[in-house]
Amino acid sequence: MQPLLQIVTISILVVLMSFTYDVNDYEKEGIIILEGKYQNRNIYVANPYPENGVGYCTYEVRVNGELIPDEVNGKAFEIDLKQFDLKTGERVVIEIKHKSGCAPKVLNPAGLKPKPTFETEKIDLNSEGILTWTTSNEAGILDYIVQQFKWNKWVDVGQIAGIGTPDRHDYLFKVQLISGNNKFRIIQRNYEGKIKKSTSVIHKSTIPKLTFIYNKRTKELVFSLPTQFEIHDLYGRLVKRGYGDSVKVSNLEKAEYYLSYDNATDTFNMK
Repeated sequence: MQPLLQIVTISILVVLMSFTYDVNDYEKEGIIILEGKYQNRNIYVANPYPENGVGYCTYEVRVNGELIPDEVNGKAFEIDLKQFDLKTGERVVIEIKHKSGCAPKVLNPAGLKPKPTFETEKIDLNSEGILTWTTSNEAGILDYIVQQFKWNKWVDVGQIAGIGTPDRHDYLFKVQLISGNNKFRIIQRNYEGKIKKSTSVIHKSTIPKLTFIYNKRTKELVFSLPTQFEIHDLYGRLVKRGYGDSVKVSNLEKAEYYLSYDNATDTFNMK
């Protein structure tokens, strides 16, 4: 009986050892990778329990390949990027390795996305509609959006990609001037919708004031010069937008509408 007992015991040990190895290998499968540019912000992570309830989901975090010394065994932890002596705008790759059957949650995923930090050093507009500006202190690539003030609001009229480094950069954009005063600025929006604005520049043009007529035969609004336009119904809903010397309105219902064009807002009736 003793040899039989020894065989059974050895068999049980072999099964247990094999089972333990499979579980460890199975648990260490997931990885979350965050890539971006250093924005002088740390990353915060919610760290749930794994399916088996042993320990926490995350078991290893690396920044640019370097293992972080911070504790990750907790319901939440902070990835302190300051300790890596990163420069603003420097590329960052964070690897969060976690067990299978669970996933940590990055609480501020936009923490490596650029935010608008530019400083406007100069902005000018000439009579040809050439808008130029000089900026510094950019912390990542974001579009510069060109805005024109007309119709009692700021209207987006174009955009150009920023260079994204802290050095001094010059930009140029051709804009469409309107009659009278032309007021422009540039802005940047980050991934959270926050806006940074430049100072405004004003130029008074010699362009004559535009007019429009309604052509009943073609059912078009015809402008005296090409212009950007918007048409809203009486409830303020935008129904048409564009640029040109005319706009077809045959598909509009019979009603009164607001027409914004050049530097004016008028009304017209579809009968």
